[in-house]
Order: sequence, then structure tokens, then C-alpha cells
Amino acid sequence: MTPVEPNPRQRGQATVELVLALPVVVLVLLLVVQVGLVVRAQILVIDAAREGARAAAVGGSPAAVAAAVRATPGLRPGRLDISTAGGSGTAAAPAATVRVTVRYRTPTDVALVGTLLADPTLTATVAMRGEHADPAPSPGSPDHPNG
Repeated sequence: MTPVEPNPRQRGQATVELVLALPVVVLVLLLVVQVGLVVRAQILVIDAAREGARAAAVGGSPAAVAAAVRATPGLRPGRLDISTAGGSGTAAAPAATVRVTVRYRTPTDVALVGTLLADPTLTATVAMRGEHADPAPSPGSPDHPNG
């Protein structure tokens, strides 16, 4: 059997298909990377809201709540918006529910894809019951373990 020679008009067809498909494949891969970064940022925003709610639940001031939220690694503090609602965890209202909402405008920095997409705003709200530490009983009082 003699090998069949390809049609001269079909030579280079695979190269042309690769040249046409490769940019689309690269763009899809970059988009997947960007989505992964946004999902990571959402997890960090949820963690920041939990930290802020914990700080508020134990009676922290609004500045302490903001500091707890901003201490979350991986988030740019200038892109955070923090709001609290409800009572604080002071001794006057230990069972009050505290809500902390964190909004974060996550950057879309991946090449090519970042310029096509706007920066999404991620939001997380966490509610916790207020707590307070019971004062330690003084020695000699009936509540003291050795008293």
C-alpha cells in the first residue's frame, strides 16, 4: 500500500486551529484562577467577620472590633468596610446579639481577566450572643472555692 498524501489545501490545518483555540483556552484558565482568588477572598471575609463578632461579643469597643477585622491576613485594610449592630457584650447586656458585617471590594488582578471584570464586593455577616466574664469571687466570700 502506498501512503495517501494529504490534500495540499489541508496542510497546516492543525496549526491554524491551535492558533485560534489557544487564546480562548488561556483566557478560560486565567478566569478559573481569578474565580479561585475571589473564593479565597470570600473565605477570608467570613473569617474577618467572625473575628469581629467575637471581639464585639466579649465586650470590645468598636475600635477593637475594627482592629480584629483588619488583623485578618490576606485582606487589604483599605478595601474593608465594617459595620456593627446590636448590643455589646458588656455586663449590662450579656445575652444581646451582636452582628458584624464586613464588606470587602476584592481586586481582580489577574492579567487579561482583571481588566475585563469589575472588582466584586464580597459581604459576610456574623451574629453572636454577647458574653461577659464573671468577676472572680474574692477570697473569703461564700462563692470562693477555698472560702
